[in-house]
Amino acid sequence: MTAILDLEAIKAANVKQQPYPYFVVSKAIQSAQLGNLINDFPAISKGGSFALESLELAPLYEQLAQEFADQPLRQIIEDKLDLDLEGRPAMVTARGHSRAKDGRIHTDSKSKLVTLLLYLNESWQQSTGNLRILNSGDNLENYAEEIPSHAGTLLVFKVTDNCWHGYPSFEGKRCSLQINYVTSDAAASKHNRLHRLSAKVKGWFS
Repeated sequence: MTAILDLEAIKAANVKQQPYPYFVVSKAIQSAQLGNLINDFPAISKGGSFALESLELAPLYEQLAQEFADQPLRQIIEDKLDLDLEGRPAMVTARGHSRAKDGRIHTDSKSKLVTLLLYLNESWQQSTGNLRILNSGDNLENYAEEIPSHAGTLLVFKVTDNCWHGYPSFEGKRCSLQINYVTSDAAASKHNRLHRLSAKVKGWFS
């Protein structure tokens, strides 16, 4: 089975410590697999996050979810961010459409230890919709780095009290996966229940 993630590229990425620990990999996916991932991205036409298990998936995405959960990637992240992820569940959600209200400044919940964002947009020419690593929680223009939403770009950051991030408002197709290593199975179940409930409510009003 051919690997999807380029672990060597992820391992080689430079970790930045300010304003909180994070690193970016511009080509985190093996080049031979990237086009297939883009073509097979789950059909999502509504805003919000959807638990990967709730979507109709191509086999390639099932394999990718397993690679995110497997030990080789965990070990790399542990080493780079000085964390212990032993026994921590990996939770994967997908987004396929950004709403105008999305991207507001926030930090991730304390039940999440690490957040990975993998962008899978075939082409990204827009000037908005690119996530920003923020220096504070009150100014979207005060940022340390802006991460392009190009296909294959991976952002990994340690969840801290000040892990502020967000992006300038964008409405339209915007494909990404979010992977979180969370504190426990109970935390993963809670997050997935919320995502499934949100998806159901969206279905009622669509």
